[in-house]
Order: sequence, then C-alpha cells, then structure tokens
Amino acid sequence: MKRVVLAFGTRPEATKMAPVYHALKGQAGLEPVVLLTGQHREQLTQALSLFEVPAERNLDVMTERQTLPELAARILPQAAQALEDLGADYVLVHGDTLTTFVVAWAAFLQQIPVGHVEAGLRSFNLAEPFPEEANRRLTDAIADLDLAPTPLAKQNLLAEHKDPQRILVTGQTGVDAVLFATKVGQLPEGIPREKLVTVTLHRRENWEVLSELAQALAKAAHDHPHYTFVFPVHLNPVVREAVWPVLAGVPNFLLLDPLEYGPMSALMGRSDLIVTDSGGLQEEGAALGVPVVVLRNVTERPEGVAAGILRLAGTDPQQVYQIVSGLLADAAERKKMSSAKNPYGDGKAAQRVAQGVAWRLGLAERPEDWAP
Repeated sequence: MKRVVLAFGTRPEATKMAPVYHALKGQAGLEPVVLLTGQHREQLTQALSLFEVPAERNLDVMTERQTLPELAARILPQAAQALEDLGADYVLVHGDTLTTFVVAWAAFLQQIPVGHVEAGLRSFNLAEPFPEEANRRLTDAIADLDLAPTPLAKQNLLAEHKDPQRILVTGQTGVDAVLFATKVGQLPEGIPREKLVTVTLHRRENWEVLSELAQALAKAAHDHPHYTFVFPVHLNPVVREAVWPVLAGVPNFLLLDPLEYGPMSALMGRSDLIVTDSGGLQEEGAALGVPVVVLRNVTERPEGVAAGILRLAGTDPQQVYQIVSGLLADAAERKKMSSAKNPYGDGKAAQRVAQGVAWRLGLAERPEDWAP
C-alpha cells in the first residue's frame, strides 16, 4: 500500500480535501493519511466531523496574532518531521494557504512527490489575494502533479511551461463537498427560511476598507428591510473589530459566530444573493445556482464572471452598495445570473484526483481531463 498524506490546515482546505480522502480510500493500493497543521482550530475540527475524516497528526501551529513569517517558520520543520514519521509516499496539498506552500516545500526538500489540488488559478496580481497568489504559484512550480479544476487553470499552467502530462483537469473538489453538505446541513434556529443574503468578509487585502464595506452593506440592508443579511463573522479579531461596531445595530443584519460547514452550506443554498470576498464561496455559490457579488478587485476564478454567475464588484464602498442594492431590487437579473452554467465541476472531481495520484504511483491509468 502506498501512503498518501493529505496535508491541510484551514476549514476551506478540509472541506475541499474531505471528498479526496474518501476517494483515495476507494482507490486500490492507496492508504490516505491526514496531517493537519492547525492553521484553523474549531472550524477545522467541525469540518472533519461532518465528512467523517480522521486526522493522524495535528501540528497545532496557530498562536494568537502571529505573523506570516512566524507561522511559516513553525510549519516547515514540524511538517518535514511529520511526513517522515508518517512514511509518506506521496503528498497532497490544496489551494493557496501558507500551509499549502510550506508543506509542499517540506516534501519537496525531502524528495517526496507533491500533488497540488486546485492548481493553476491565477489573479496575476501578487498583492491580491495576498499572500495566496504567491503561495499557489510557488506550489505549482514544485508540484509533481498539478490537479487543475478547470481548463482555464490548465492553460495558465501551460503558459508557465509546466509539462502537459503532469497537468490533470479534475473539476473543483469544493463542488463535490458543497453538494454533499447541502443534503445534510440544516439552517440554525432563528434564521428565516427565505429572503436571505449571505455575507462574508475577511480578506487580508481588504482589512483597511472593512469598516467602509460594512457601511455600504448596512446601507443596502436599509434599502431592503424585507431581506435578512446573515453574516457569520470570521474569528480574526481584526475583522471583528472592523465590522461588528458598524453592523451590530442594523435591524435586518444577523451577526453570528462562524457556522459549521453543513449549516453554512444550507444558508448559502437558501440565499437569494451571496456577498463575499472569499475564494471558495465563489465556486460554492455557482455550484448552488446562487448569484455571487465578489468584493475583490481581481479574482483568480474568472470562469464564473464569464459565465455570469459572479459579479466582480471591487472594493469601492459606493460601487459595492450600488451593485448589491441593485441586484436585490432586480429579481430578473438575479434569475439570469442563477441560470448560468456552473463552470467549476460536476461533483466527481475527487475521483479524478484519486485516479491521478494512483497513476503517478504506477497503480492505474491516467484519467481523462474533465471538461465543463
């Protein structure tokens, strides 16, 4: 049996890697093992519980308000030792977090091949998202196998002269995850069953304008009192200190602690609109057929913008207000957005990832690329 270590540290990574864990378990000759860095804590544990994924090792690296260099310095030596202890034959990382690149670098230095799930996404701006754009590019550069979610992501990798045979288009494993979670997740008590707007804000590059963005959303909420804006607020104190004073007194704004992934998926599925600066929620909204307003200046997921399910609003508060309020007033435009074809996956991405790893380990044929 070949041991495949799935290494991740945040809830988004956990939810998108959970289907991969189960697909690897079903792939002959492979034994999946989970290594956590603990970049998130409670949220990470909740996601693993929902998907029934056990963790073999947790490095528990997170400390209060630590800097990115401090976090990287904690992960690297511990991850290197853990990969050796776990007898890794292959390592899978996901996406663009600091865990992603640092664990991939640790594996590379020990000559353990690395597969990068969700490879090839590009904003082409190293400052947005920061530091995620760099993390993803650096990981792609050293990966043995780039598991690209879309044909466009593959094209980005080819433009960087990656070996075409080492790129596999799989679809987005986050689509697999959210389709499962909406079947089992339930809305928490106290949240209405309709006329909902899901809001999330947390991006590091938006920290300086978080308060102003919150004010823009408060104004949109005032325009549409029949909607309930549900905002599970990120645990980062920088985020909380910026948005809570602005939104706590808005009658139709419901501020919550972060929701578990099942209830969060149920909330998104019942919403008329999602307003977010998250990356994963762009894909999840598209998979659920819910229009998404993206509070970023650039997105590394342009397929949804081209398809029409995503609306890139930027971070100018007045523009954000006009777009959010305008869409809530225009049911026909929302319906048009929600009818767009999902460009991110078909719910079978994890199976292709598992087959791709088995191929690289000499245990299976190379699977075909997925096409939307």
